[in-house]
Amino acid sequence: MTRYIDEHQVSYGIEPICRTLQVAPSSYYAAKTRPPSARAIRDEALKTDISRIHAEHFSVYGVRKAWRILRRPTPRSSGPSPAS
Repeated sequence: MTRYIDEHQVSYGIEPICRTLQVAPSSYYAAKTRPPSARAIRDEALKTDISRIHAEHFSVYGVRKAWRILRRPTPRSSGPSPAS
């Protein structure tokens, strides 16, 4: 909703749009000043990982394969590997 108000505020103004949408202008201003949620931050990080996975696999991996790769445990390095 804030995106819609931002796009049309020059033409109509914030308060008239809020009145039409039956939203308090204070709610709009609160949403604009609120920091991003933990979920929004995590989603941004996942976007880069998904794009990387998609590109690494020649842009043919779909949702299911990308999800499986993201769910794999990451290998942990505990120092130098023992000599064979």
